[in-house]
Amino acid sequence: MHTATYLQRFFDGTPDDVAGCLRCRGRQDYGEELRMAFQPIIDAQRRDIFAYEALVRGTDGRSAGQVIAGVAPEQLYGFDQTCRVLAIDTAQRLGLRARLSINFLPNAVYEPATCIRLTLAAAHKVGFDPQRLVFEMTEAEKIHNPQHALSIVRDYQQRGFLTAIDDFGAGYSGLNLLAEFQPHLVKLDMALVRDIDRNHARQAIVGGVLGTCRALGVQVIAEGVESRAEYDWLRDAGVTLFQGYLVARPAVEALPEPDWAALA
Repeated sequence: MHTATYLQRFFDGTPDDVAGCLRCRGRQDYGEELRMAFQPIIDAQRRDIFAYEALVRGTDGRSAGQVIAGVAPEQLYGFDQTCRVLAIDTAQRLGLRARLSINFLPNAVYEPATCIRLTLAAAHKVGFDPQRLVFEMTEAEKIHNPQHALSIVRDYQQRGFLTAIDDFGAGYSGLNLLAEFQPHLVKLDMALVRDIDRNHARQAIVGGVLGTCRALGVQVIAEGVESRAEYDWLRDAGVTLFQGYLVARPAVEALPEPDWAALA
């Protein structure tokens, strides 16, 4: 099923203010089908699953970055909406009971209150509790209008959704973005995590980020954790939320179980 046909399922029967959105009805056919992979984010202190992050994939196994690179600018809004709906639909079909973390593209959201409607309609249609949604704003995407991006996050927070800055430390805004608003979560970019157990510069930088986040009441997720040594250093530094190959690899249309033995 092409994405145009797939997304139309969630327009049908929705209120007119959703179904009549001309931007949503723009070109949706990206020349391929999309699928969702899921990767757990674990709470090491509670020994529990905090959330699953939804990661778009091409049917040929292409990564999220490769898929997004093939999306034309005029398709960006429809692509963002399609990924949200596909993540919710697939997660519900798989029986997800933890939180669902969805990446969103700030530049693709033209009006927060309007653009969230299809997301909520999709959740309602499949019976997924929208209060279990986490929205990750990727810092690696250059934000054309920072104030607009902030209005999106604030709108989501007012609706009771958890919010996160993804790829923190690898993007365009850095601490300036964190100074403007305080999300519930910050995800350390994997470039800062890699070999942190033996890299003094990364230790100093991450230590500063952890101190800042503690002062602001923001939780930190270490993503891209691949070795036990990286995990141990970050755990000793006070990090409790982890995501990465050490815990579990992403799985297409499946909810992989964390490898708790690797953390014992």
